[in-house]
Amino acid sequence: MRSYEKGVSALDVARSISEGLARKVLAAEVNGAVWDATRPIEEDAALKLLTWEDKEGQNTFWHSSAHLMAEAIEAQFPGVKFWVGPPVENGFYYDVDLGGRQIGEDDLRAIEKKMNELAKQSNAYIRKPISKQDAVAYFEEKGDEYKLDLLQNLSDGEITFYTQGAFTDLCRGPHIPNTGFIKAIKLTNISGAYWKGDEKNKMLTRIYGVTFPSQKGLDEYLQMLEEAKKRDHRKLGKELSIYTTNDDVGQGLIMWLPNGTIIIEELEKLAKETENAAGYKRVVTPHIAKESLYLTSGHLPYYAESMFPPMEMDGEKYYLKSMNCPHHHKIFDAEPKSYRDMPYRIAEYGTCYRYEQSGELFGLMRVRCLHMNDAHIYCTKEQFAQEFKAVNDMYQKYFKIFGIEKYVMRLSLHDPEKLGEKYVNEPELWLETEAMVRQVMIEAQVPFVEVKGEGAFYGPKIDVQIWSAIGREFTLATNQVDFAQPRRFKLSFTNQNNEAETPLIIHRAPLGTHERFIGFLLEHYAGKFPTWLAPLQVKILPISDKFLDYAKSLLSELKKWDIRAEIDERNEKIGKKIRDTEMMKVPYMLVIGEKEVAEGKVSIRRQGRGDVGTKAIAEFVAEIKTEIVDRVG
Repeated sequence: MRSYEKGVSALDVARSISEGLARKVLAAEVNGAVWDATRPIEEDAALKLLTWEDKEGQNTFWHSSAHLMAEAIEAQFPGVKFWVGPPVENGFYYDVDLGGRQIGEDDLRAIEKKMNELAKQSNAYIRKPISKQDAVAYFEEKGDEYKLDLLQNLSDGEITFYTQGAFTDLCRGPHIPNTGFIKAIKLTNISGAYWKGDEKNKMLTRIYGVTFPSQKGLDEYLQMLEEAKKRDHRKLGKELSIYTTNDDVGQGLIMWLPNGTIIIEELEKLAKETENAAGYKRVVTPHIAKESLYLTSGHLPYYAESMFPPMEMDGEKYYLKSMNCPHHHKIFDAEPKSYRDMPYRIAEYGTCYRYEQSGELFGLMRVRCLHMNDAHIYCTKEQFAQEFKAVNDMYQKYFKIFGIEKYVMRLSLHDPEKLGEKYVNEPELWLETEAMVRQVMIEAQVPFVEVKGEGAFYGPKIDVQIWSAIGREFTLATNQVDFAQPRRFKLSFTNQNNEAETPLIIHRAPLGTHERFIGFLLEHYAGKFPTWLAPLQVKILPISDKFLDYAKSLLSELKKWDIRAEIDERNEKIGKKIRDTEMMKVPYMLVIGEKEVAEGKVSIRRQGRGDVGTKAIAEFVAEIKTEIVDRVG
């Protein structure tokens, strides 16, 4: 523990340790809140110095970069008006009103150049508390109705301005010490964005950018972006004939082509095998339900904006199913349960419908119809720890199968200030169940972080964050504890004392949805699926038509062993057949010529590796079957 004079800043503390550390400090965490590193600390505090290695440090860096970009935009486009400029997953953006002026690639480069000039001035980010009256007067004089709108919801005593160089903005902060920390800048994209996200409002210009504290960091990021473009699941999904969409069907409604359907079936097969071994029973539920079901569950009104509008039939309102859990609760309640039936585990790859805003739809990642690897475990409090741990163990089994090496479990908690609004108003049960989940994670030695205000409305949850082979982060799935719905549905079982007892419920979906997970896998594998998951596992390539009979006999043998195979019967040279098969990322090619026919063998080429030798048919079949059954490769 260190002692300092009142009014010391986090940056002063860093300098007292070393000048090298001070040059890296971007912000500070003071008693759990992220602050400017230069802001005076007036009372005893727990202090954490934040650098580029911390997520909060990066967010502060990119938020400050958005302000720097705004200053450059204002210099290039006098009279511009600003809405909001937050950090995002990789960089930042600012929504601006250019007064009808257009902006193009040349303008981006000019803004970028100006940002570099301003960054080199090392202008400090200066925080200034200001009265609401003065803040309103400032933006009235400036003629910025967007900032005036933001001020409507703020009160005296909570308003701050930040100034760097010639630019002042309404902002709660925090910010980095000065613009000199920003060493590398790239403005990446321009798009339209409705003010406040409302299609009825004016369309603003959204300018995206990314910055780094070193040129090396930016270069590596841009290289990753190029690789990501090659791995974009939308691009690969089209090239490999995985899925399609159609305006006549509707936005966000995915149609799986035969290749994509094979992947779905293999994932379901894996899930069913795994869940069967873990004692789950499978169920099937309808795609719609009456309004009363969702009123009981509490999804109405908490979740109404994410549900499709109701249909009216026979004087009743029906909703498309947005989640499987209420149906599963009714299945649990369909027959009496005793402690001997517990834990009661039921699973379903259920089809759900979510009304995502059209602007938020994105390939397979944000859709309106999704197929969820869902299950619900009804258990006693005594059984909870083991059941919750078993679900986490299932996640880690899947991570190994799919080669997911980097992941983190995020314990999402409630926000006490939003009880009764965003969360069920049961403060004691929230604390109890959060403690239960936390204890399971600690005892299982599973790495996790805690995030306030991200819990489900009915209980805490574990959100699973995974990283692809090129370091892109995805939210895969969730593991939730529910103390609210069992009571809402009046669920019970007879305990050993012959008394009615309310179960706990664990909601879990280790493989998430087909849509999101296959999108992840396309990018993770760059379309080069392991053999067990590949839509086509073997392509037979006869050098000429005179070897077709042998190729057909080979195809028959492979199909007998449930190996997915085809013959390339085109009248093309073998080099083109090989190149085309490589492009379709088929794991194995079997080249058939005179020598192979004479010896009763096959010449094998492995996707991405080239020629791997010649083998007898039976030997090849045995090896590929092992690869498929063991789900490797």
